[in-house]
Amino acid sequence: MRKLVLFLHASLDGFVEGPNGEMDIGWVSYDADLEKHAQEILSTADTVIWGRGTYQMMHSYWPSVPSNPSASEHERNHAEWIEKTAKIVFSTTMEKVEWNNSRLVKENVEEEIKNLKQQPGKDMVILGSPRLAHHLMQLDLIDEFKITVSPVLIGSGLPLFQGLKEKINLKLIENKTFDSGALGLVYQTVR
Repeated sequence: MRKLVLFLHASLDGFVEGPNGEMDIGWVSYDADLEKHAQEILSTADTVIWGRGTYQMMHSYWPSVPSNPSASEHERNHAEWIEKTAKIVFSTTMEKVEWNNSRLVKENVEEEIKNLKQQPGKDMVILGSPRLAHHLMQLDLIDEFKITVSPVLIGSGLPLFQGLKEKINLKLIENKTFDSGALGLVYQTVR
């Protein structure tokens, strides 16, 4: 069975977005080490799961990267990966998605995720989309949490964990320390 993996960057004080919202992640200790780490995580996935806001933000940027002469090799590689990867967008307000290999799901989130887990393929990764991740955590649908923790305290913003009504037991299965002081943590949900 395929796993649903949450991949997010967090501050040491537990925020995944700064006080100014979605675009406010300049505090992430993103360097060559984290680029390599992200590539390793994404190499295990063939499907991206997004909410509306993250999909719109990603769609406004990544399709233009291949023709951007100032794009780095990492950005070009990621743009190529994301272009060919299946993208499933969960939104009750959108009417359509237009990016290559994208599909819109407007209802029955839990049923859709459970069906996707039964299909053949690699893992599915929630790439960003913390509000959708909160909802999927409440439904106990996330199988692994792959969190990079940056060595910074930002004081406020959107927390990594929010709205949980029941305890979720986790098992640490991997941890890495990066030269920047960031940590790469992988927790598996224990059911």
